[in-house]
Amino acid sequence: MAEQPEDPREVSWHPRLATVILGRTEAEQRFKETFASGNLHHAWLMTGPSGIGKATLAYRFAQYVLSAGASLDQTQRWIASRAHPDLCVLERGFTDGKPQKLRTEISVDQAREFIRFFNRTSGSGGWRVGLVDCADDLNVEAANALLKLVEEPPVKTLILLVCHTPGRILRTLRSRCMRLPLGVLSLSDCTAVLQALPLEPRAAKAALAQAAALSGGRPGHALQLLNNDGAKAFDAYMKLKRRDAGALVGIGQRFSGRAAGIQDYEVFMSLLLDWLAGQAASLHGEGRAKELAQIYAKLMQEAAIVNGYNLDRRSAVIQALTRIEDALKAA
Repeated sequence: MAEQPEDPREVSWHPRLATVILGRTEAEQRFKETFASGNLHHAWLMTGPSGIGKATLAYRFAQYVLSAGASLDQTQRWIASRAHPDLCVLERGFTDGKPQKLRTEISVDQAREFIRFFNRTSGSGGWRVGLVDCADDLNVEAANALLKLVEEPPVKTLILLVCHTPGRILRTLRSRCMRLPLGVLSLSDCTAVLQALPLEPRAAKAALAQAAALSGGRPGHALQLLNNDGAKAFDAYMKLKRRDAGALVGIGQRFSGRAAGIQDYEVFMSLLLDWLAGQAASLHGEGRAKELAQIYAKLMQEAAIVNGYNLDRRSAVIQALTRIEDALKAA
């Protein structure tokens, strides 16, 4: 039997393990009231930016439904250990080659296995819940297979689809789901979520607060920013008193040599592009806003090329910052 590869998603703060959820009172109340009414829609599309806790809330909904008429503690333990007989999670699997890596999409074979789960008898004689994390990863064939289940679900079926970008999934699939849009968390809630996570080693409060602020209210994104050199470089850029050529080169130097990882560059560019988008929006439709928007599109394209071909990240950062500063000065 082939050895199961280590899953990088299997961390101590996995969404299914969350015991405290903040900032989602209204969404929880809406779901609970609908369930209590006896008219729970069978498919919910939970949308919003990545890293805001959609999967965490989806597991909470699954826990709530599966504990109806059962022991809440037992339901929580079973879900935490991936052992609940009436919960099936559809997510990306691993490649067949060696070394095994996470696939880039959810395959049709996985979707069909997910559908077969609903053709079996419920272990408790009650609800069966399927959680898709995330719907953006479904390839076209998998999405079409899932559509058939959503169109004709068995009784007492609940399907929860986590989705970062609704426009990327089948229109017909979207139209058959109850939409639950979720926004980013407040800075205080985001910070509180991070402080409650069982992080090892424990991060300093100042580091958690900084990551929460940079993440824009997305705890999942904040976790990626903790102790990331790209995030530190962006923070240094934001704190520059004078953004002259020498200072910009200094920021770029942080990405020179082999020590500068691809993830550091990705994080830096993600933060930079988010900030640039905000700058463009603040100009309220002026001609300069259009120029910044064009720079945004160009930098996004160039960042993908730099990573794809492993080009000089130091030069790419300096060039990107110089282009932005020239445009901002002109504005």
